[in-house]
Amino acid sequence: MTDHLSTQCVHAGEIDDPNGSPHTPVYTATTFKFPNTQAVLDVVAGRTVKPLYTRYGLNPTLLSLEEKLAALEGAEAAWSFCSGMAAESALFMAHGRKGIACLGDAYGGTLELLRDQLPLLGIPTHLLLGDELDQLETLLRQGIGLVFFETPTNPALELFDIRAISELAHRHGALVAVDNTFASPVNQQPLALGADFAVHSCTKYLGGHSDLTAGAIMGAKELLGPIWGWRKNLGQAPAPETAALLARSIRTLPIRVRQQNASAQAVAEAMHDHPQVERVLYPGLPGFRGADLARRQMSGFGGMLSIEIAGGGAAATAAADRLRLFALAPSLGGVESLVTQPCTTTHYGLAPEERARRGISDGLLRLSIGLEDPADLIADLKQALAPSA
Repeated sequence: MTDHLSTQCVHAGEIDDPNGSPHTPVYTATTFKFPNTQAVLDVVAGRTVKPLYTRYGLNPTLLSLEEKLAALEGAEAAWSFCSGMAAESALFMAHGRKGIACLGDAYGGTLELLRDQLPLLGIPTHLLLGDELDQLETLLRQGIGLVFFETPTNPALELFDIRAISELAHRHGALVAVDNTFASPVNQQPLALGADFAVHSCTKYLGGHSDLTAGAIMGAKELLGPIWGWRKNLGQAPAPETAALLARSIRTLPIRVRQQNASAQAVAEAMHDHPQVERVLYPGLPGFRGADLARRQMSGFGGMLSIEIAGGGAAATAAADRLRLFALAPSLGGVESLVTQPCTTTHYGLAPEERARRGISDGLLRLSIGLEDPADLIADLKQALAPSA
């Protein structure tokens, strides 16, 4: 019998501590001793998985966390990383050598990595907008090896059909990786829909308290195998203290995300009718482009939404500066609500014309809804948007 997600979040991966701790302790040791040389060789050769050396990820706290991470996405295995960008870079190095197609918008750092750094290493990259999906099959026929996309995307909440894209890619022998950060495993299960990898910036919803930086990749053991060497030799494994904090946070993940879903829906509906808001981007709104797809592949619509302010960039900046409960900060997924203007933070590295091409206007504000009462968040937004302000 498979336990429900909430049960997995609490119990998956926890070791049977001889001292009776209900949770896996923090093992700060950098190295671990063995009874004999044969036992060392069994681990080094991969015949057994036991603590060996923390930089390798072979540390009890990390191994425990990775069992929990795998359970979140219904995966065979998972690797933890020191950041979401570390996870993506290891994935791209291991499985992107034949070429990578990135669909739609993505975090600005991801786009910079794909556009500027990876081509320097001879890795072909192709950035397709959502309305350019007709070009994907041509790239697949040319032999690219990896299709990568966020859904919902950052910051426009665009949705991509995980099942359809996975079926198309697999027909041409390519792998599919879905960045599931915005949705979280509570709202969406990419592997169950046919993707090969689920990627997370655990700094966001999985961490959930704005007090850790980490990343993860979940998938089949065979496909994760080539990624391990990149993580090991680039020093990308998280510290045990961070792993323990992340495991702590995951135990409350479902209850946090479900509340954030409900609050974001309430905020989106309130902003939809506000005279100073030109558009609201949120998958839970009936008029949202992709709402039907959201209902098919998501069980909840998430805690992220974007609003476009009438009056452009200056008006959006002024509104963001007047907010009292929303902290002006560039992350997301925490218990506190955050606001960011993508043109000044997450997507600042893109040229203005590229942001415009992607529909990321200067008047766009991205909201990460926390655990405050939604009525208070709505009141804060209304006072910030009031003409008299």
